[in-house]
Amino acid sequence: MSGKLEMMSSNIIQENIDYIASKFPNALKEVMENGKLVKKIDFDILKQELSTILIDDRQERYQMTWPDKKKSILLTNSRINATLRPVKEKSVDFDNAKNLYIEGDNLDVLKLLRETYLGKVKLIYIDPPYNTGNDFVYKDNFSLSTDDYINNSGQFDQQGNRLYQNIESNGRYHTDWLNMMYPRLKIARDILTDDGVIFISIDHHELSNLTKICDEIFGSQNRVDILSIINNLKGRSDDKFFATCNEFALVYAKNKNAFKLGGFELEEEELENDYDKQDEISFYKLVGFRKTGNAWKREERPFMFYPILYKDGIFSTVTDEELNFIYDSRTTTFDDSYVDKLSDKYQELGYKVVWPMTEEGIFGRWRWGIKTFLEQKDFNLEFNNSGTLCTKMRATLEDGSLRVKSAKTVWYKPEYDTGSSSRVLKNLFSTDGLFDNPKSVVFMVDIIKICTNNDDIILDFFSGSGTIGHAVMQQNLYDGMHRKYILVQLPEKYTEKSSGHIEGFQTICDLAEERLRRVGIKIKEESGVLGQDHNIGFRVLKLDSSNMNDVYYNPNRLNQGMLEQLVGNVKEDRTPLDLLFQVLLELGIELSAKIEERELCNNKYFVVNENDIVACFDNGIDDNLTKELAKIKPIYAIFKDSSFTTDSANINCEQIFRSISPSTTIKVI
Repeated sequence: MSGKLEMMSSNIIQENIDYIASKFPNALKEVMENGKLVKKIDFDILKQELSTILIDDRQERYQMTWPDKKKSILLTNSRINATLRPVKEKSVDFDNAKNLYIEGDNLDVLKLLRETYLGKVKLIYIDPPYNTGNDFVYKDNFSLSTDDYINNSGQFDQQGNRLYQNIESNGRYHTDWLNMMYPRLKIARDILTDDGVIFISIDHHELSNLTKICDEIFGSQNRVDILSIINNLKGRSDDKFFATCNEFALVYAKNKNAFKLGGFELEEEELENDYDKQDEISFYKLVGFRKTGNAWKREERPFMFYPILYKDGIFSTVTDEELNFIYDSRTTTFDDSYVDKLSDKYQELGYKVVWPMTEEGIFGRWRWGIKTFLEQKDFNLEFNNSGTLCTKMRATLEDGSLRVKSAKTVWYKPEYDTGSSSRVLKNLFSTDGLFDNPKSVVFMVDIIKICTNNDDIILDFFSGSGTIGHAVMQQNLYDGMHRKYILVQLPEKYTEKSSGHIEGFQTICDLAEERLRRVGIKIKEESGVLGQDHNIGFRVLKLDSSNMNDVYYNPNRLNQGMLEQLVGNVKEDRTPLDLLFQVLLELGIELSAKIEERELCNNKYFVVNENDIVACFDNGIDDNLTKELAKIKPIYAIFKDSSFTTDSANINCEQIFRSISPSTTIKVI
């Protein structure tokens, strides 16, 4: 039988070693570890390759560090034996759902998602604990072994949770918070698309520290901005000094050169007040034609420096010979008196002569080059009441769509207010206090509008009450797109006296899942016939220990006594669907893939995405079933090791596939 699946999270360390070795082969060395030859990187050689001088590790350098930072990096790269198990009874339209809701520790979940969603997520939004002294933060175990992990449920410690309150009197107050955030953000960067972006909500307590670690992880050159979000215009009355009206959002691109930020549609009031002029083409407003802001000087854009002539309602410019002389000023000493000579010449001919010049007499440049000027001058230039030459900024673009306005660094809408957000939940559940300080749906929609397009994936791994899933469904209905969301949340338990528990919710996940169900129903009800094809389904998945018994990962521990007991690879409480989802993770196939369950010869099998995978985990597979599976011509065929009762059945399977579908890769678990 062909290769065996590892059924573990991806080996990030080995991937990094292979990448470095491809760039610096002389930095690769082989050493003996536990009797095996393994590849390692010689860091002394690597450092020398990256420097023109010999770097002394003891020299001081600018860096952000804290206790356990190295352990945090190690935690990022450590592998886990875990899986995501589907929970069909909690899901909505499981077979057709494109969205995912995942219950579990987000670091473990991110490790499992990394291989499958590497470079696929367009937008990540997170609202992590702000570390105010009252927040709960994740308590990650830096030394958790494989055996410990398997004995653990994969979600909780022995007390039923993996959170603890990080009070200011804790000597590791900032350290514990940074250790929580660093590995999660490291993996988050990996799964962003090249043009992807992450928004992180935060308040002033950890703003500076978060900025420093994001500069390190994403690169300071990829910091897009730090936004101020006004979410309490009156201010918090219990603040000791200044009444806080805002929080912040750090925005980092995976690659700022590839990232494109959209804009907001103009409000009706803005159209009426700003675009108050009209010609035969459209409504417009006047904007100064001389460039201001970045790169406004003549020497920065010399081909955008030229005189504009105006006479009898017609715009023109000087002769080609005169233009070429002006352009030659890039490489020769330009005599400023030439401007006066040209101006005098054309003024004598009755022209008004306009140069891109500041009030202080400094040469600037126009917004257009000469080619665009000649194309646009007859219908897109105009003098304003002060005699300044302006271009017409039109309310509608050439394709008929409305112009958008740039997003600013300060965001404010009344709907961003936390009280408004709480009312949204109350309207859904008719109960107050289900969730503390839920995020605004309108705020989430605004981020989605300017950062995503059709079919993009949006991830929130501190998803709380599920606001971003709500926002994705709402915006998809509005613009007809098909964005998909992935929400991750630790199933924190409600206390018995909390509103959530009184309403029948055991955990925050229970609340969020019910919210998504109700929002989906409401959207379909309100959208009428047009919204019936809108995909509101989501698959609920639950982080758990691996489906495989310990013997799968440590076959050398299998002794004669265990052989006699016929120890199996798969845990007894795991279903074929559980196994399939772990296979999807192993092979890097999206967890929203189309899955068909079929039956033949009393055997059940799965077909994923028509022919990506065929998988059968039944025992006693015969040649008839194997032939039918081979006819599908899948990329992968997956079986249990115990599916074949004899060596001949195993060999027959390979021969049948080689004959009918030779390109299929056969794997076993």
